[in-house]
Amino acid sequence: MSDHEYVPKSKFGKWFNDRLPLLTLASHLTDYPTPKNLNYWWTFGGILTFCLITQIVTGLTLAMHYIAHADLAFESVEHIMRDVNYGWLIRYIHANGSSMFFLAVYIHIFRSLFYGSYKSPREIIWIIGIIIYLLMMAAAFMGYVLPWGQMSFWGATVITNLFSAIPFIGEGIVNWLWGGYSVDNPTLTRFFTLHYLLPFLILGLVVLHIWALHIPGNNNPVGIDVKKPSKDTVPFHPYIVIKDVFALLMFMIVFAFFVFYSPNILGHADNYIEANPMVTPVHIVPEWYLLPFYAILRSVPDKLMGVIAMLSAILILAALPWLDTSKIRSAVFRPLYKQFYWILVVDVLILGYVGAMPAEGLYLLIARVATAYYFIHFLIILPVLGFKEKTIPLPLSITEPVLGGAPIASAVKKKESLN
Repeated sequence: MSDHEYVPKSKFGKWFNDRLPLLTLASHLTDYPTPKNLNYWWTFGGILTFCLITQIVTGLTLAMHYIAHADLAFESVEHIMRDVNYGWLIRYIHANGSSMFFLAVYIHIFRSLFYGSYKSPREIIWIIGIIIYLLMMAAAFMGYVLPWGQMSFWGATVITNLFSAIPFIGEGIVNWLWGGYSVDNPTLTRFFTLHYLLPFLILGLVVLHIWALHIPGNNNPVGIDVKKPSKDTVPFHPYIVIKDVFALLMFMIVFAFFVFYSPNILGHADNYIEANPMVTPVHIVPEWYLLPFYAILRSVPDKLMGVIAMLSAILILAALPWLDTSKIRSAVFRPLYKQFYWILVVDVLILGYVGAMPAEGLYLLIARVATAYYFIHFLIILPVLGFKEKTIPLPLSITEPVLGGAPIASAVKKKESLN
């Protein structure tokens, strides 16, 4: 038994904890030694948990009033907005919550890219995170279909048709997704069922993600391993908890601004028109958080190759621990990588922008260049940088950077003492 393990004092507590050690688990989470130099970019893990719970709670409430039928879905959403007590608030929280969820997850991913949180020994944590991200995309797409507006209907038509590019089995997959030979009522009921179930699968993976994190422990901005417990760590509660709560409150203010002042700004106007199979929208686009991959899909002229490129753009992230050959985790000590990192950020933003534009002319050219760079970054630049880049020496512990000392002060002192 470790020094930090919780021991219940009451007889009932001991009896219960011996059979189901939830009290010991809770104590482990609060006393868990955490690197003391974690900055606010590390608070987005807690924010994402909040977003997931919010989506599940509001989604369950909406499901009580929603009717998954092609003739009634659109009107049931209007009924929720107009007749259900605080239905407008619940729906706006759920609709904008998906955008906030993806905003937080993109910050979480790019923080990991900057500080090398995907590197050994955290590969499994990273891969589980990518699986969660894929399921989030699937759940978000299916949720976008449920209001059964124009963009819902035609978005479902375009995206599900992509599966037809798969040789031999593509048409069968499309027909199964549709429940027939076109997007109709069976499609809607299938999407509603999957949209309802996926968040619970995501929740299970999040628990696994956190569990896997507690094996090697948190990475930190310096990117060096710390001994637990030591002078480099602090208990998770209250130090990290207070920081997480403050960050969450700031995030909730931004969230509340969208819900109360601009609830429809992140949506598409065409989705407030009931689905009409006879009228095609001028420009079919997904939600903003899927636009970079939509741009990659459209930048390739061949349908099958476009689908492969889009899926590869996501799955390539799972291979990052092996594509990045550098032994240094944090970009703080990798000056050249830091420059390419910001180029990648700009590249993804450009892909998001052109994904919302028509796939023609200059927009198509920019999308193709940005797509090419995206893959070049991961397949060529990262592996080469690991061998060619001249890095800054690492500190011996995280304490010196935290206290404002020179990064290699300990190394210098140790060398002088040896002399």
